[in-house]
Amino acid sequence: MTSEGARLVIDVPAWVGEAAVPGRAFRDDQDKMALVIRLAEENMARGDGGPFGAAVFEIGSGKVVAAGVNRVVQGSNSVLHAEMIALMFAQQRVGSFTLRSTGRPAHELVTSCEPCAMCLGATLWSGVTRLVIGAEREDAMAVGFEEGPVFPESYAYIAARGVETVRGIRRLEAARLLRDYRDRGGLVYNPDAPPPGAR
Repeated sequence: MTSEGARLVIDVPAWVGEAAVPGRAFRDDQDKMALVIRLAEENMARGDGGPFGAAVFEIGSGKVVAAGVNRVVQGSNSVLHAEMIALMFAQQRVGSFTLRSTGRPAHELVTSCEPCAMCLGATLWSGVTRLVIGAEREDAMAVGFEEGPVFPESYAYIAARGVETVRGIRRLEAARLLRDYRDRGGLVYNPDAPPPGAR
């Protein structure tokens, strides 16, 4: 089997674009977090994926650049976390591999839950200069999600490279959503989790 002609399509449900219309402006961290929590809640309610939402905004204008929701199970792809999708679509929209380009607005990533190790790394490489977090790592791990090797030093590292972190915005709402997902029997798709339908 060769990869010649292989193609990977990453998409999000149409309702995500309707809820987070690119260019729509949000006033502050509270409003931006309310949007990504709403995305996470809708994603869970529709059975489209896990209880995670994220969006990239222009700093200053508050305009949405792109949004993402968790698509790991639906896309059969372990990297399709909400943050990864939001960052990929944001870079596509601005036409650059970095969101920290001269002459362009600065960008921030707002996420309903603290990023896992993969997403925190992507946050640094993406070029955003601000990270806004709802639920904390402990909230995700309490319902069974593995978050990987993220340490206080990880945040010191990204801070030294120009990424400010703001924590605890609407944390209680975001953490409640994680618990609701668990209580409804939602699949916790850690690396060692059995595939859907397996015993």
